[in-house]
Amino acid sequence: MSKNQIPFTVDQVGSFLRPASIKQARIDFTNKKITSEQLRKIENTAIKELVQKQKQVGLHGITDGEFRRSFWHLDFLEHLNGLEGYVPDHGYNQHFHGKAAPSYNVRVVDKISFDQHHPFLADFAYLKSIVEVPDDPSIAKATIPSPTMILRQELLANDGSTKIHEIYPDLTEFYHDLAVTYHDVIAAYAKLGCRYLQFDDTNWAFLADQQKRTELKEKGIDPDQIAAICTTIINEALKDKPANITITTHICRGNHASSWLFSGGYEPIAKNLFATLYDGYFLEYDSERAGDFAPLRYWKNNGSQVVLGLVTSKFSELEDPLKIEARIKEATQYIPLDYLSISPQCGFASTEEGNHLTEEQQWQKITLLQKVAAKIWS
Repeated sequence: MSKNQIPFTVDQVGSFLRPASIKQARIDFTNKKITSEQLRKIENTAIKELVQKQKQVGLHGITDGEFRRSFWHLDFLEHLNGLEGYVPDHGYNQHFHGKAAPSYNVRVVDKISFDQHHPFLADFAYLKSIVEVPDDPSIAKATIPSPTMILRQELLANDGSTKIHEIYPDLTEFYHDLAVTYHDVIAAYAKLGCRYLQFDDTNWAFLADQQKRTELKEKGIDPDQIAAICTTIINEALKDKPANITITTHICRGNHASSWLFSGGYEPIAKNLFATLYDGYFLEYDSERAGDFAPLRYWKNNGSQVVLGLVTSKFSELEDPLKIEARIKEATQYIPLDYLSISPQCGFASTEEGNHLTEEQQWQKITLLQKVAAKIWS
């Protein structure tokens, strides 16, 4: 597999543990001890250091670690036209198996569209300026939540306060606006020279979880029909995308302070998932909750890559490299090795608190993957 193939042989989902400097700066900013300009300067310094560290451990798709965010998804979504961030009356409506996430969420308050002045664009421009330098093959990678995260929040997992049926009496218009909004998102990133964009998504894992599927059916919602709608939304957003931009997705089962949200293999959603037009699929395969590789049979040999998340980002213990090698070999029953890559199963800090491991242990996980890849793809 070429080192210039995206996703790369060893890749990563996006977020890294926040350094102490950023955590303190956020506290100081909240307490009005520093300005937003001073906070950004501290973030810039930390991101520069992170970029160099990623390159040192051999990564080629380089992110900013999501260092400017509190949440992997809400910071982006609340800056779309028609959405707002808020504190729910009854606490955060996602119940993690472990520590609960902070009480904050987003909701649709008007017709949805993309804001061409979205702050994430400036964040990416800065990242690209320090990553893509002469004589360096590294590529700046942008990570944002999928459009289907908005659908899930309003239709599948809402606390009962949604106004979506008032704003969109015809839900097909809602689906269309989600697709058009993200079509415009892609165009905006492409205009900045982005070549690697990833949509992060817990919605598919929600639809694969047997308990959630049962709950949806009890509400009169067909999870398979919703999965098909999600495929349509994503494909409408991805249609006519520039040829020089690779767009992948990460299917996440929840990740906050080493806790998780959903369980279940990919079988219930695999057919619809692999019918999407993504160029790559980051799939979590770090625990028994992920199921087996059999759903990979739905993958279509259209040039897309499947990234096996075989190393957990939740805990510090290093996996056995021989077991990782065996699992890669097992996956080749369904997908040729040239179309496989490996990565941690998720980011190391989907929320700013971060998972329960140290920065050193975080990099040990990446180094382990590099050693396995050097042997398997030699």
